[in-house]
Order: sequence, then C-alpha cells, then structure tokens
Amino acid sequence: MLSPKKPYPSEKSILHPRNKHRARYDFNQLTVTTPELKPFVMVNKYGDESIDFFDPKAVRLLNKALLKHFYQIDFWEIPTGYLCPSIPGRVDYIHYLADLLYTCYDDKMPQGENIKCLDIGTGASSIYPLLGHQEYGWSFVGSDIDPAALESAKQILQRNPLLRQTVELRLQKNSKSFFQGIIHQDEVFDLTLCNPPFHASIEDARAATQRKSNNLRPSKTNPPILNFGGRANELFVKGGELKFILDMVQESKLFSSSCFWFSTLVSKASSIKPILASLKKMEAVDMITIPMGQGNKISRIIAWTFLHKKQQLEWINTRWR
Repeated sequence: MLSPKKPYPSEKSILHPRNKHRARYDFNQLTVTTPELKPFVMVNKYGDESIDFFDPKAVRLLNKALLKHFYQIDFWEIPTGYLCPSIPGRVDYIHYLADLLYTCYDDKMPQGENIKCLDIGTGASSIYPLLGHQEYGWSFVGSDIDPAALESAKQILQRNPLLRQTVELRLQKNSKSFFQGIIHQDEVFDLTLCNPPFHASIEDARAATQRKSNNLRPSKTNPPILNFGGRANELFVKGGELKFILDMVQESKLFSSSCFWFSTLVSKASSIKPILASLKKMEAVDMITIPMGQGNKISRIIAWTFLHKKQQLEWINTRWR
C-alpha cells in the first residue's frame, strides 16, 4: 500500500535566505533551459516530477541545467568519475562567506573582482569560482593537485567568456601543502575556502554511500552507486577530514598576513572541538563556526583569521573601500 504523501514546505528553510534553490525544482523551466535533461525527468509514485538521484548522468544534467538557468553558465561538463557537486549546498557556502565579509564591513556587502578568493581543491567542476563570481563578482584562484581536473576546469572557463579573466587555475605540486606553492610572494586573499575529502579510506566512503542508500531506498539490495561520483583524492585522505583540516590550520599560520579569512567545510561534528583547539593553539584572533544544511545533511563552516582588529581595519580601508 502506498504510504501517504508527505506535505512539502513551500521553501527549504534550511538553506541560506539568498539561496536560489529554496523552492522545489521547476523541471518545466529547467528542461527548456537544458532540453537533454527532459528524458531523465519522471513522475514519481506521488505524482511529482523528479529525477532518479541514483543515476549519475541524471544528476550531472540537473547540475548543468541549474547552472545555466540560474547562473548563466552556458557550458559545464566534467569527465566521468569526477565529483559532481550539489549546487544548492555549494552556493550556500558562498553566501555564508559573503555574510562574513558583510559583518566585517559596516554591514555592506563587498562585491566585485577586487574581492579575491582561493579555492583549495577546486576540482574538475571549479564550482566555487563559478558560483562566487556569478553571485558576487568575486575573482578566484583555484588550486588542485590533479592536472586532469584542472584541464577540465580550464575548458569550462574558456567556454564561458565572462569567467576567463576572473578565475586563475594553479597546480599544487606538493600534495601535502595547501598554501605553499600557490600563494605568491606579496599576494593577498580576502577569503580561502575548501571542501575537504571527508573519509579516511575508500571503504569508509563506500560505507557512507551504503548508509545513504539504505536510508533513501531501504528495499533495494543492489550495491550503492556513487551518484555524485568522486575520485580517490576527492573522497578520502589518510587520516580523514580531521587530519586534513588540522594540517591546513597549521600551515595557514605561515600565511597569517596573506589572508583575511581562512575557511573550510567540516562534515563531522566530532571534528569541531579539536579544530578549534588547534586554532587556539595557533593563536587565531577570531574563530567562527557557521552551521549549514541541505535536506537531511547537516554540515558547518569554520572560519578563522590571524589579523588583529587594527590589521583588519587597515585591510578593509585598503582593499574594500
């Protein structure tokens, strides 16, 4: 017997107020923008239009449609097997960082290419530079340890003319470094952002996918599919998320005057306490934890700065005013 249809809220209130994806997807509009999505749109058992979110191709085409319809990204393709980002969650990170700048700058929103951001691990999709520039006009440097991922990102930028001059890609030659070899001498950034590998091993990644599959499709017995894809370096790292972020925190101290706000996503609540303890040990001046979520997934952002109040004011007057 079909269980009663759950009532849907008119908006996904868990998303940031400026997020363009708080309403349910309008597949009529999206398939006009991106006709190749149409064969993947189906009516589910409750009579609602949707896609099969366990189909990697359908997920990629939905992303392509969202980017074109809402952000005027005319070309967006990524190689098979690379991480396919969730657009609503990624743009939430951008909006919360914008709020962080807003609170520092007399409640004004710093916008335009003068706001320079470093995306650590930009990936084949270069999703944060795309969204950050289209929403706020920021300029970006995107770094990655994978030359093939950077080549994919380069193709996206070259085929979207408005982005060519606002996003620079740099290869990180040392897989254990975050800022060294990327930030040039006398170069400064207003923001850094990062979406770390969350898992400690491929087995952990598969187990997490299995749990997600069981929650969404408890009656299915087929092996779970990584519907959002992801290569090894995108999904897991030795020591997991916590070690990755602690290493980033430690290295950020060496670049304390090169960036106003460092930041990273943190998936696991258990990681928060040791990260904040490390930041305190590194003598960070300000540390902020920002909760965020999408659907049933809860995440958070940790942002920190080594600039004292006088240095912050000088930075704002010099760069933002």
